[in-house]
Amino acid sequence: MLKGVNLASAEFGEAFIPGTYEEHYIYPSQSEVDYFKSKKMNVIRLPFLWERLQPSLNQAFDQTEFGRLDGFVTQATAKNMYVILDPHNYARYRGTVIGSGQVSTAAFADLWSRLANTYKDNAYVIFGLMNEPHTMATEAWLAAANAATRAIRNTGATNLILVPGNAWTGASTWGDNWYGTPNATVLLDFVDPRNNYAIEVHQYFDADHSGKSPTCATTNGAEKLATFTAWLAANNKKGFLGEFAGANNATCKQAIESALQHIDNNRNYWIGWTWWAAGPWWGNYMYSITQPSGGGDAPQMSWLAPFLN
Repeated sequence: MLKGVNLASAEFGEAFIPGTYEEHYIYPSQSEVDYFKSKKMNVIRLPFLWERLQPSLNQAFDQTEFGRLDGFVTQATAKNMYVILDPHNYARYRGTVIGSGQVSTAAFADLWSRLANTYKDNAYVIFGLMNEPHTMATEAWLAAANAATRAIRNTGATNLILVPGNAWTGASTWGDNWYGTPNATVLLDFVDPRNNYAIEVHQYFDADHSGKSPTCATTNGAEKLATFTAWLAANNKKGFLGEFAGANNATCKQAIESALQHIDNNRNYWIGWTWWAAGPWWGNYMYSITQPSGGGDAPQMSWLAPFLN
């Protein structure tokens, strides 16, 4: 089972494109990879920005930026750590939604064709198609996901693909229709020719599920995942919890433990999870599982530890 953390910081400074390295954004270090490996984690989700990697659509990657990403991936995977490539763009490029304006589904497929050609021989690289598509037609997101997946498989890549839904890919809203046709309906038409994929969802436990409040609205994290798990079971699909977190308090602790126990209890349908977040620039962020300035574990690390054995 995949169990790990989002090492976020390469996607920082989205208001500054491309931005200045080590001022607006930074890639995580290998010492952080080593730290989480020592905690018995085996996967890192690596957010980055599409515009920095590929400054012009359908054109070559920026070699300096690609060097940073590839350096991280190559070193981490050499340690038998899985790395999820995560274009942290919300199904947008320079603010334009994929499938509209100048950002075609073909341009999105081109990004993934280039990444797949680079990493198709590295089984420790996982392709996370996109972070949290939202405010678009669910059918438009499906078209983009299918196009990207075809492009990946056309390179010969067999790597695992993680496929999110619309509406910030919330687990607890998977069957809702307030955002359009429900993910639960549309994602049934996702097609991977190699059938090596999982559906990626995110779940926070504050009142609006945004992950912006330290107050969890429930102790029952399992309940927030249960309907999605039932959908996985009914449709013979696999799920992955790409983001979840809670601030350091008793209610959130119970919610997190409940959710992780639910995933452990449903291993036929869940392939793993990554906590949000850790990384070099988080400081006193309420969800960070490392203390600032090398101060050791944050309290939430102890919540995860029993599920890492």
